Amino acid sequence: MTMSIIHRITGGALYFGTLLVAAWLMAAASSQGAFDWINWAFGTWLGRLVLFGYTWALMHHMLGGIRHFVWDTGAGLEKHTASKIAWATLVGSVVLTLLIWVAGYMARGAL
Repeated sequence: MTMSIIHRITGGALYFGTLLVAAWLMAAASSQGAFDWINWAFGTWLGRLVLFGYTWALMHHMLGGIRHFVWDTGAGLEKHTASKIAWATLVGSVVLTLLIWVAGYMARGAL
C-alpha cells in the first residue's frame, strides 16, 4: 500500500519536473543569457537537490510501472513476493539514481 501511494506521489512530482525540463529547453532555445541563468539556478545546491529528487522520482516511478506490468501478468501477487518486489523497487530506484548522478559527474569531469 505504501509503495502505491509513493508511486502516485512520484507521478505527481514528475509533472513538476517536466516543467523544469521544459524551462531548460525554452531557455536553451531563446538566448544565451536565459540559458546561463537556468544553468546557474540548476547548479545551486537547491537546484541540484531538486534535480536529484526529480531523478529519483523518475527512476522510482519507472520501476513501479515495471512492477505493475509484472503484476498484470499475474506474477508476484503473493503478499511475500509483492513485499520483496516493493523493496526491490525502492532499493533499485536509489541505486539507479546514484549511478546516473555519478555517470553525469564523470561525464563532466567533476569526479
